[in-house]
Amino acid sequence: MKLGVPSKGRLKKEVLSWFNHKGVEIITSEDDRSYAAKVTGFSDIQLFFLPPVEIPTLLSKGVLDLGVTGQDLIEEKIPEWDKYVTELIKLGIGHADLVIAVPEFWIDVSNLEDLDEVAKIFRNKMGFRLRIATKYHNLARKYLKKFGITDYMLIDSQGATEGLIKNEVAEVVIDITSTGQTFKSNNLKILPIDPIKKSEVALFASLKRKQKIMLDQNKSFFKKPCAISLASIPSKLVVEKILNFVFPNKYTDLPKFFQLLFVHE
Repeated sequence: MKLGVPSKGRLKKEVLSWFNHKGVEIITSEDDRSYAAKVTGFSDIQLFFLPPVEIPTLLSKGVLDLGVTGQDLIEEKIPEWDKYVTELIKLGIGHADLVIAVPEFWIDVSNLEDLDEVAKIFRNKMGFRLRIATKYHNLARKYLKKFGITDYMLIDSQGATEGLIKNEVAEVVIDITSTGQTFKSNNLKILPIDPIKKSEVALFASLKRKQKIMLDQNKSFFKKPCAISLASIPSKLVVEKILNFVFPNKYTDLPKFFQLLFVHE
């Protein structure tokens, strides 16, 4: 069973701490550049350190069985995401909001109606569409369409998005924030409306490689139909440890847990 977790920074430390708190010890290499680790007592689990932005796609394709990443990235990277992955448990870390930010001097812009009016002014009087910098193209389009805002163009930004306004590459930003301080430091204000998406870090399971797994009559080991092949099937001991330490309140039915993760439809 392949598990992907964030590879760098504070998020990596918080995720490893969460697993450790649940009784799952992850032994990392002394080499910070290593992309794999051992999970003590879980010989059938392969753990890989990956950029959080890559984990959703790997889950949707079945390359990973389990993955820890942000809810925002899951919804952004996987159209109709709930057909390909399922959320198992929230980790209680990485809380952030996907918001719309505009220049502070736009004193008359405080809601979506105002933003739509500005977009029309740019199109009709300035001759070009309102430029919105974001890395969340799918979530942004879906949200703006919902409220009938169409006179805009998205500018791709994979980092320091707020700086694009200062450099006159864009007029508006749609980005994730936990405190809003970065926006404020760049003379931007967050529109005082509900966030596009409230997000936190969660553990997701891939539905791509679901496999039928059955307990034998004595429930002492697992059987799988001969027509189904898996690179590895977790042992009963591994599964019990996952249930006891990682999902103590989520799964009380062992076969249901396996069905969720491995049953192939």
